[in-house]
Amino acid sequence: MTSTSAQRGRRSASMKDVAARAGVSVKTVSNVINGAHVAAATRERVQRAIADLGYRPNISARNLRRGRTGILALAVSEVDVPYFAELARLIVDTAEAHDYTILIDQTGGDPKREQYVIDGMGARLVDGIVFSPVAMDHLDIARRVDTTPLVLLGERVSAGTADHVAIDNVAAARTATAHLAGQGRRRIAAIGTQPSYEQGTSAMRESGYRAALKDAGLPVEESLIVSARQYHRRDGAEAAAYLTELENPPDALFCFNDTLALGAMRTLYDRGYRIPEDVAVVGFDDIDDGRYNVPSLTTISPDKAGIARSAMRLLLERIAAVDSPPREVTVSHELRVRESSGAGPRRGR
Repeated sequence: MTSTSAQRGRRSASMKDVAARAGVSVKTVSNVINGAHVAAATRERVQRAIADLGYRPNISARNLRRGRTGILALAVSEVDVPYFAELARLIVDTAEAHDYTILIDQTGGDPKREQYVIDGMGARLVDGIVFSPVAMDHLDIARRVDTTPLVLLGERVSAGTADHVAIDNVAAARTATAHLAGQGRRRIAAIGTQPSYEQGTSAMRESGYRAALKDAGLPVEESLIVSARQYHRRDGAEAAAYLTELENPPDALFCFNDTLALGAMRTLYDRGYRIPEDVAVVGFDDIDDGRYNVPSLTTISPDKAGIARSAMRLLLERIAAVDSPPREVTVSHELRVRESSGAGPRRGR
């Protein structure tokens, strides 16, 4: 073993070692690491020295010099909800590409926990926050005094109080319901309303559902609109149990998320209903479980990768001190037609 190799075996390579190997100054090495302008030939020489020595920059120290922690927060109500789990993975991947670590916080929809989030999650803990509120509305957000950069997700808050990323829930729900009506369904139920959240996601989706029924010339039957305390499989199963006990049960279900739909489908199966022959089902979110369910679940697929990219872009721009009014980004969605809505009108059993 050479003396240089032995030295590297005893300690990690330093920026001085890289500079000596590349024949440049420590400042030049720092410029290469931090993305500053350096001549191409010099940059290549420094990068080769970094690779040869196995040098790893001290990200913590670099962030400290910049007055940053290198940590971003993602705050959601329930981390085990499949939609949020899938979105969190995409946000983590996007953040890592920018040398940030994601701290994930579960609020449970508790107002005190959500207040902690918009108060910055503790002094100097994070550089920015992506937040999907449940208990708080736009007025609560507008009253925040903390200056930690914040990007909001979902429809619990309206535009104008902070940067906001969402999909057009009214249009998406309208598309889902119109699909069922186009399949010849005439008694289309909705599962997932939440009357206590007058401006939330559920209200938007209910609005789109009602609009689609009107477009199709179908009456709105209040008995076919079922609330859900939470958006879990159990809530969907209980809602479907109520609907199948009606004197004239529905021939289609539009569920406000996929877990509600999967729970509802289990009840339909247990009670002898064929999907989609007797009851067609459409969900919302396009989670992996729905794709592999039997039958596979027709659903509204929001551009989750687009949500992650947009949220991270807005947040990083705010961290870089971009001074602009709150921005609103609407990402795309599409209907993914699968087996659960693939048949025509209801037929006798």
